[in-house]
Amino acid sequence: MRVFRITYPEFTKLTASGKAARWNKEGEFVIYSAENIALACLENAVHRSGEGLVGSFRLLTIEIPKKVSIHNISIVNLPIEWASRRNFDICQDISTKWLNTLKTCVLSVPSVIIPLEKNYLINPQHPDFKYIKLLSVEEFTFDNRIKSI
Repeated sequence: MRVFRITYPEFTKLTASGKAARWNKEGEFVIYSAENIALACLENAVHRSGEGLVGSFRLLTIEIPKKVSIHNISIVNLPIEWASRRNFDICQDISTKWLNTLKTCVLSVPSVIIPLEKNYLINPQHPDFKYIKLLSVEEFTFDNRIKSI
């Protein structure tokens, strides 16, 4: 399976910052990716101001082989208010448990933007991480009509 990540040029390796986000607490290292390029683009657009979409970006294409274990979090198994900004702790608690058990290398989660689409969180501390490959890094430019604030 191929997944995609859009990032700044200085972050073109398969590494995680450890900065807190919806699915990880501060100090927990998770690599965020999306099931398609369009979703990766939308995820960036909602998390950056209009000025944040201007400049140099890179599109990472990542290969997750079939032998790499994936746990799927279905939207039907999440509380109704899981997507609210007030409830980051719900998602963070799920991912903390996932990270600590090391049962799977990848966690499939619904996108808040489009809940029928999936984001894939990759645990670089999992033993299967060595099988995940960065296939390509390409220049990426956001169309200036996407978001202007």
